[in-house]
Amino acid sequence: MLKRAAAMASKDLKLSVSGGQGLVQAMLLGLLLIFMFSLSKPLGGQISAQAAGAIFWLASAFGLVLVFNDLFAIEEANGARIGILSSPAPVHSVWLGKGFAGLSLLLVSQLVFLPATVAFLGQTIHGPWWLLVATLVCADIGLVVIGALLGALSQGQAARESLLSVIVFPLLLPVLLAGITLFSMCFSPEVAEDYDKWLGLIFAFDCLFAGAGLFLFPFVYSGEE
Repeated sequence: MLKRAAAMASKDLKLSVSGGQGLVQAMLLGLLLIFMFSLSKPLGGQISAQAAGAIFWLASAFGLVLVFNDLFAIEEANGARIGILSSPAPVHSVWLGKGFAGLSLLLVSQLVFLPATVAFLGQTIHGPWWLLVATLVCADIGLVVIGALLGALSQGQAARESLLSVIVFPLLLPVLLAGITLFSMCFSPEVAEDYDKWLGLIFAFDCLFAGAGLFLFPFVYSGEE
């Protein structure tokens, strides 16, 4: 299954990068959000560390929606989803492949968002750097697990594309709140405290929805067939 998931992820990444729609749109929207929020910065002042963390993760959440709408639209454009469902490959490999591809594209987007947050919002990364990296990776896994599961709801009919953005944001609130709090610790010169509780929340979120994804994705992805 992992071999088929890797093939699915490789195919999606090649098509997404060559087409460029989902990744480019995610980057542009995220940069636009960061720049627009930077205009609210008081003259001669600066935006708080917590607000900067919130803006970063808001840009990431909107980018997540665009990335997975594009990833699941790849099969819908030429009717390839029916062929995937008819193949002997387990449906879970689609979920894992979409997740790997989405995680790669989201991380690439965030490598642009993070310097933009520092530059436009006047932030300094005080560290610890390991906490910043751990938060970014663990929170992204939670975002991608939800995106890969609910992204299947946006396939089939054009009118249903808005379902992903409507359903995904309430479910992402715990991991977004944890990511915002941990990033505010990294942007603040004060010593980070109680970060283990927030990392534990993200880990529990990842485990819960990873299990839900493994169980529910076959029904969501093949529900209309």
